[in-house]
Amino acid sequence: MRMLPTIGVTILLLATALLGQRKTENVLVVTLDGLRWQEVFGGADNAMMNKPDGGVRDLLATRKRFTRGTPEASREVLMPFLWRTVAKEGQLFGDPSQNAKAHILNPHKFSYPGYSELICGVVDEAITTNNKFPNPSINVLEFLNSLPAYKGSVATFSGWDVHEYIVNKQRSGIFCEVAWQPITVATSERRRQELQTMLEHMPNPWETFSFDALTFARAKEYLAVKKPRVLYVAFGETDEWAHSRRYDVYLQMMQRNDAMVRELWQWLQQDPKYKGKTSLVLTTDHGRGRTPRDWTDHNAKVDGAEEIWMAVLGPDTEALGVRKNVTATQAMIASTIAALLGENFQERVPAAAPPLPGVMR
Repeated sequence: MRMLPTIGVTILLLATALLGQRKTENVLVVTLDGLRWQEVFGGADNAMMNKPDGGVRDLLATRKRFTRGTPEASREVLMPFLWRTVAKEGQLFGDPSQNAKAHILNPHKFSYPGYSELICGVVDEAITTNNKFPNPSINVLEFLNSLPAYKGSVATFSGWDVHEYIVNKQRSGIFCEVAWQPITVATSERRRQELQTMLEHMPNPWETFSFDALTFARAKEYLAVKKPRVLYVAFGETDEWAHSRRYDVYLQMMQRNDAMVRELWQWLQQDPKYKGKTSLVLTTDHGRGRTPRDWTDHNAKVDGAEEIWMAVLGPDTEALGVRKNVTATQAMIASTIAALLGENFQERVPAAAPPLPGVMR
């Protein structure tokens, strides 16, 4: 028998070992719309703790609930799951104090271009509005759904009705429910009717957007029934309350979204299909202004709205905590999602950015 050269054998064994080490079989992607890195890494900002700039209705109660003696303690109060679990067992990108900025590449600094960059890995210069039109770019969810191993096992839930256009539901064929659409999947017909009744009884302050509690309930029911391999959940109340200049409610939704992500993660760790086999990708679509005057806003003219953050947790991601001396871009998220599953998104979209540095062991 002809023997392979020693170098060839070494490479083959190394590749086999690396493939054998990869444990991720499922990915949970969660976005928190317009959530600033300032609160993520520094906790509640005292500059906004007032009525004129922050719209805080009960200043004493808000300070007592969300502020502590140090930024580290304050941020943990806001997002205990992020800081007690993700930061200790995974990686966080975007802390400027660690020379580790994360930013978007598109110049617009608002949602459709941001979400498109996030899931497509590229900046599409034709996307300049938040209008409802099918995304022309191929996204990583669509790419995965086109593969036999993931076909019919990719789903998206969002409080914003534009998301079904961003993921191009019609072309991609992925399951997608958004905003006030009827609930179609639940653990029982009785449960589905209960959720539908809740939806119909809720106030409707935003015609194109529904509450995160509803998005969370939809996603959790679908997860229990369908057990998808790739689940994308897009929360959005942080952005809505920031635009309304309600810093107190913005902080509340940070804390509640963190609890929702924790509950989803804990549920995954109790199911044999997901336990030890699932990675979490957590990020945002854009930043916001840096000052008490413009913290509510984000667009091409707002300085700081290009600054974002991201986090990764899972069995294939080394526990490096807050990353230092590294630059990350929003466009890296798409290839990261694929890479965690052992797939190469750049083969399908050569222009896509590479995965986040260091997220794979």
